[in-house]
Amino acid sequence: MTAIPLGVPRRLVEFTIDGQEARAPEGSTILDACRAAGKDVPTLCQGDTLTPKNACRVCVVEVEGARTLVPACSRGAEPGMEIRTDTERARHSRKIVLELLASSVDLSTTPMVAEWIKEYDAKPDRFGPDAARLNEEPKIDNDLYVRDYDKCILCYKCVDACGDQWQNTFAISVSGRGFDARIAVEHDAPLTDSACVYCGNCIEVCPTGALSFKSEYDRRAAGNWDESAQTQTTTVCAYCGVGCNLTLHVQDNEIVKVTSPHDNPVTHGNLCIKGRFGYQHVQNRG
Repeated sequence: MTAIPLGVPRRLVEFTIDGQEARAPEGSTILDACRAAGKDVPTLCQGDTLTPKNACRVCVVEVEGARTLVPACSRGAEPGMEIRTDTERARHSRKIVLELLASSVDLSTTPMVAEWIKEYDAKPDRFGPDAARLNEEPKIDNDLYVRDYDKCILCYKCVDACGDQWQNTFAISVSGRGFDARIAVEHDAPLTDSACVYCGNCIEVCPTGALSFKSEYDRRAAGNWDESAQTQTTTVCAYCGVGCNLTLHVQDNEIVKVTSPHDNPVTHGNLCIKGRFGYQHVQNRG
């Protein structure tokens, strides 16, 4: 049995969260510390395999002595900090952010958002029927995955995963300014004419369903996508000798999508086109 190196232990820092004493390893973010303390701080753009971009601003908390609310996903927990996660100021900020997002994009496939909207009493409809919305048609230009930017909140996670943080393909970026900003390939060409290698790592990190497997998109359109009826089985990809872990999502005895465990030391949630999409031979019953 191969021994797993434990590494150098990190010093614990002490602080308070909502008046209670807490500890976390040095280098932890406030969000890490809050989760370790059992505090539910909402976030959309934070990803456990990516450097925080501070894009969604849903995770803001109050820190004693700070002039403004701070993003918990990127601010480090420091000794002696007094953190307050559920103040009126923080709740009001989250409410406004959720209202603005939900009034402009489709958050119907974003996990937890419906619960947060209810918890913070957000009312996206208060902006009225004239509120600007994206209203973009899904881009279906390949057989592997769909880009439904009507659900995109511009969290930049797909750009980072495609760029220097993981894939280094740089097939996608942000184009436009202000409300016209969009995730796009060069010259807004079809994905098939871009530098995309179809690793699907952008799908893995997308928090809203703006990027999804074609199989998932088709099932949702047909009304028979049911995550409660799906089983998940983690196995090893058989295409090469790297040893990437795959999690197969199976519904009605068919693989409907493939993800990868983020805590796996080989893949960290990332796969190639074969690992992510090369499963059709398993269920080819023709």
